[in-house]
Amino acid sequence: MQLSLGPLLYYWSREDVFAFYQSMARTSVDIVYLGETVCSRRHELRLKDWLDIGYLLRDKGKEVVFSTQVLLESTAEVGQMHKLVANGDFLVEANDMGAVNALANAQPFVAGPHLNLYNADSLNWMAQLGAFRWVMPLEMPGDELVAMLARTAAPLQTEVFAYGRMPLAFSARCFTARHYNRPKDDCGFACLEHPDGQLLSTRESQHFLVLNGTQTQSARIHNLIAEVPELSTLGVEVLRLSPQSRNMEQVIEAFDMARNDVHESRAASELLTTAMHDSACNGYWHARPGMDLQVPAP
Repeated sequence: MQLSLGPLLYYWSREDVFAFYQSMARTSVDIVYLGETVCSRRHELRLKDWLDIGYLLRDKGKEVVFSTQVLLESTAEVGQMHKLVANGDFLVEANDMGAVNALANAQPFVAGPHLNLYNADSLNWMAQLGAFRWVMPLEMPGDELVAMLARTAAPLQTEVFAYGRMPLAFSARCFTARHYNRPKDDCGFACLEHPDGQLLSTRESQHFLVLNGTQTQSARIHNLIAEVPELSTLGVEVLRLSPQSRNMEQVIEAFDMARNDVHESRAASELLTTAMHDSACNGYWHARPGMDLQVPAP
């Protein structure tokens, strides 16, 4: 079982992004997804910068994959997607059907989580187009994954989002800019002030959602570390960990312990708990509301 580091979903300064990936190069993560997937106005890094980070990580033995933006709204954004597809050095994760069309029958690719592949026919179709790996939709329960894989003939690697705030929705509107009463095209890059997104609470002070520009995330952190043995038994080959601004090395260390030794699962869970900056949830995996937490029997 491999560990992957998902694409950075937040807007950080150029210096912070380079420092983050230099530290990630020293961890046990096997696969790193790079690139801007949320908002094309985030210009701290240009494509050349992302490629330089890709070369750095590849030199350290990591598999590097570039992720395309999820919601494409302009000709410029489509052009940027085609530049990623044509980068010539690294694999690409397709996060919308435009990217799939650009990659189909041309090069192997990863079918990203935002393609919403919920049945075996769709999965087999992706494989025919050239996908070698797919990422399960966040909301899919474990039982449905089992049934879907049983009906899938294609030899695809399965990747599961195992840790991080869940990217639940994308919008043409920017909620962070709206919070500051600014137009989207003149937002002042307010996302830079929120390295882990902007927490939204209910009137009862319960953490509910996180605003991250055009993306809405869960406030609670999706955490499947207790389910790692089950995921391994099901044939899941890659666990995706989503970046956070603090303690990411500790998160990777905890999942590394969990995947290598089932007897260390309790220690791994305790280590992970100290690295989390909000409460955990795993409801979707257990066919429950996503913000629920199902605690395994001792």
